Amino acid sequence: MTELPFGPGALFVVAIYILSLLAIGWYAYSRRKENSLSDFFLGGREMGFLVLVLTLYATQYSGNTLFGFSGAAYREGLRFLVCVHFMTAIVIAYLLFAPHLQRLSREHQFITPGDYVYHRFGSHALRIVVTLIMVYVLCNFTLAQMKTLGTAFAGISQGRIPLWVGVVGLALIMLVYESLGGMRSVAWTDVIQGGILMVGFIILLFLAFGHLGSLTAALDTLATNPATRFKVEPPTAEGARTWLSFILMVGLGAAIYPQALQRIYAAKSPAALKRSLAAMGFMPLLTTVIAVTVGILMAAHYPDLDRLFLQETGEAVVPSETVLALLCREVMQASALGYWLVVILFAAILAAVMSTADSALLSISSMITQDLYGQYVRPDASQAHLTRVGKILTWVLMVPITGLALGYEGTLIQLLKVKFDLLLQCVPAFYLGIHTTRLGARAVMTGLLAGSVLAMGLNFAGDLGLADANHPKVWGIHSGVLGMTLNLAICFGALAVSKKIQPPGQ
Repeated sequence: MTELPFGPGALFVVAIYILSLLAIGWYAYSRRKENSLSDFFLGGREMGFLVLVLTLYATQYSGNTLFGFSGAAYREGLRFLVCVHFMTAIVIAYLLFAPHLQRLSREHQFITPGDYVYHRFGSHALRIVVTLIMVYVLCNFTLAQMKTLGTAFAGISQGRIPLWVGVVGLALIMLVYESLGGMRSVAWTDVIQGGILMVGFIILLFLAFGHLGSLTAALDTLATNPATRFKVEPPTAEGARTWLSFILMVGLGAAIYPQALQRIYAAKSPAALKRSLAAMGFMPLLTTVIAVTVGILMAAHYPDLDRLFLQETGEAVVPSETVLALLCREVMQASALGYWLVVILFAAILAAVMSTADSALLSISSMITQDLYGQYVRPDASQAHLTRVGKILTWVLMVPITGLALGYEGTLIQLLKVKFDLLLQCVPAFYLGIHTTRLGARAVMTGLLAGSVLAMGLNFAGDLGLADANHPKVWGIHSGVLGMTLNLAICFGALAVSKKIQPPGQ
């Protein structure tokens, strides 16, 4: 049902576009200034406003996100407008700590999140635990991107090329340009991909209106159909709590993705960072609002997509995840302009997934190299040696991740369900630690462990059928947020105690 009519010419355009990434990698390699971790993993800390805002955009919004958001809006209707709020909350969360963290990273030459953690708290144990959590989170994240890469490639190639050949080939291209240029390659490809995605989706929105009619008419259609009326009704009290939980979970968690933190380190100046974050505040209007609109329009015109999909394929899957591809197919068939727009759009989405995956992979290799190997295995190693180890790690890590992605049979939600639950437990170390010197390593470690146990315990209860297996909640609040609440309570308690025992006059 969602096969796209890509002809040989369209496949040729996509191939040229993907191969052009190698040219960017070579150019980034020619611009290197030294063989060091800072130059390779942070691009020499030279990211100006334009590159920084588009690479942040590409980091936070991937092709996987766009497909997922339109599918969620198809299922939930206006309730999923929460995505606009939680993506905006990420920008607000950045403002709570990013400018101060950027100044510290310049002064103390941070490479990884673990560098900040050790500088602030002086604890090797805390550094290792935070690093391991972030590595695990990004391995899951990269695996999800590679699975999405395979799905997108299958839609484009339509079986002309075996799935595993396409995924392995794209992974090799990704590894080559990343190994050549490091963060420069990733950031510069983000500029192209982010720009095309923004322009493409704005045009796609107008084509969607032209093909499916107005948003007002779609909302009226949903409201008059008893089976879909809930999609335009206000949320219940529990639904409102879930909204708040989503905003806290994604807003606070996504802002401390390791690849996002490293882009803060890589900013050329505090002014460039602040201008980039200000521009990021408008990005939900260019992405999430459009994705939700597409989902609403498709829900009005295809209210029984699950039945139609089952009739045509005989497979019981989640058809709502295909609504964007279905709309693209109809736009392609309607006009030559629509055809080539979708070709460009899908090439950008494919490359955006690659860009998101290589950003995560680059951060994983940097953390293992700097925080584990460089600190505890070869503390006397030169920068050139560590950089070489980091490059080798990207290739070594990609092998099992690609293999797992090709063989994984579950859903993306199942794959990613513990990502934020664990990442949220690192919140006090960054959001509180950056603003107060009275918060100690013991309190942060205790809170992190207690919050993780609570969040993972609720996840385990979901696996046993005692709670929602996808996102275990209590009164509408996600397990990771509940764990973070316990975590913060322990940290604030420690701060209150330290204030009471502080000597007079200090």
